[in-house]
Amino acid sequence: MDSKKIIRGLVLSGVIAGISWLGAAAQSASAASGSQDSASSATSSQSGKLAASDRQFMMKAAQGSKAEIELGQLAQQNASSPEVKEFGQRMVTDHTQASDQLKQVASQKGVTLPEKLNAKDAATKARLEKLSGQAFDRAYMKDMVMDHKKDVSEFQNEAKNGKDPDVKNFASQTAPTLEDHLKQAKSIAPKGSSETASK
Repeated sequence: MDSKKIIRGLVLSGVIAGISWLGAAAQSASAASGSQDSASSATSSQSGKLAASDRQFMMKAAQGSKAEIELGQLAQQNASSPEVKEFGQRMVTDHTQASDQLKQVASQKGVTLPEKLNAKDAATKARLEKLSGQAFDRAYMKDMVMDHKKDVSEFQNEAKNGKDPDVKNFASQTAPTLEDHLKQAKSIAPKGSSETASK
């Protein structure tokens, strides 16, 4: 009898231990699942934390780079001056690089960037497509001076006043290149173009 009681007690204690172990395992699994949920929600809400000004800057920067690339390609086809062709090539190279960097930042922030030209840039491209030779050179370089004055101002402002550190860092790294573009554009633009653009 005593031995049966002992065996019964052992079996019972084993069952209780098993049940308590299962409970603990379920709790730890639930805790792990909860931490994963909170991590994913933190990732998804990351884009929501982005300030409206930073988001707007990213959108405009993406559209600006897209325009510089397409107009740069056009310059290589339609320009007559080797300097203008070379400038167009630089626009394609530098703005493709800047665009790739911006896409990486946007991906981290959960921001979808525009992939098409805005109405203003599309109209500029349509106008320039009808020109060639010196007429193209003059019009294109005049536009480049105007565009880069605006770009430099916007990138410097974001580098100084941006809220998100990654977006701010992108702006501060890219601004010197745009300043150099502006300087080069002014040196190539026919006399009077840069003065007209600055008015």
